[in-house]
Amino acid sequence: MGEYKPPFSITNEILSYVSSISEKIGRITATSNLESKPHLRKNNRIKSIHSSLKIEANSLSLGQVRDLSY
Repeated sequence: MGEYKPPFSITNEILSYVSSISEKIGRITATSNLESKPHLRKNNRIKSIHSSLKIEANSLSLGQVRDLSY
């Protein structure tokens, strides 16, 4: 069999477009997963608040932060 040569060449510009498209697909997938599971977003927000408070030497526990969040 002969060696196959595709009717195009892969350039840096094409690779840049492919990586940009892949990144955007990843963002869309991640966003849609969070929208379909709002409890994940809420849990992440609570953990973020708790970590921020801990850095500031606040003594609230994770449970207390959860009780205060809406």
